[in-house]
Amino acid sequence: VQLQASGGGLVQPGCSLRLSCAASGFTFRLYAMHWFRQAPGKEREFVAGISRSSGTTSYADAVKGRFAISRDNAKPALYLEMHSLKPEDTAVYYCAAAYRGLGRRADNMDIWGKGTLVTVSS
Repeated sequence: VQLQASGGGLVQPGCSLRLSCAASGFTFRLYAMHWFRQAPGKEREFVAGISRSSGTTSYADAVKGRFAISRDNAKPALYLEMHSLKPEDTAVYYCAAAYRGLGRRADNMDIWGKGTLVTVSS
C-alpha cells in the first residue's frame, strides 16, 4: 500500500505548480482522495478532496479558486493544480486516501503518502 507525492519545488509568488500522487497496492477507485499540507510549526490542514468518481470536490477556503484537485482512476493517480501561489502556501503537501469517503479531518484518512515540499518565495 503506497502513495507517493511528487512535483514540489521552489517557485516565486504568483506562479503555478502541479503536484502528483501515484497510488499502488490498494483499490484506488474505492477511496476518496485528499491533499493536506503542513507548514513549519503548524498543524496539518486540509487542502482539497475529491470523491471516488470525481463527482464531488471540496476545498479549504484559503485555496478555493486557486487550486484544483483531480484524479485518474485508470493510472491510478491524484493531482493538485496550484495557481497564484502565495508565500503562505509554503508547506509539505501530503496525499491521503479515505475509504469512508470525502472528509476534512486528518484522523479520518486511512492511507498517507510521504509529502512533497512546496516553497513559495521570491
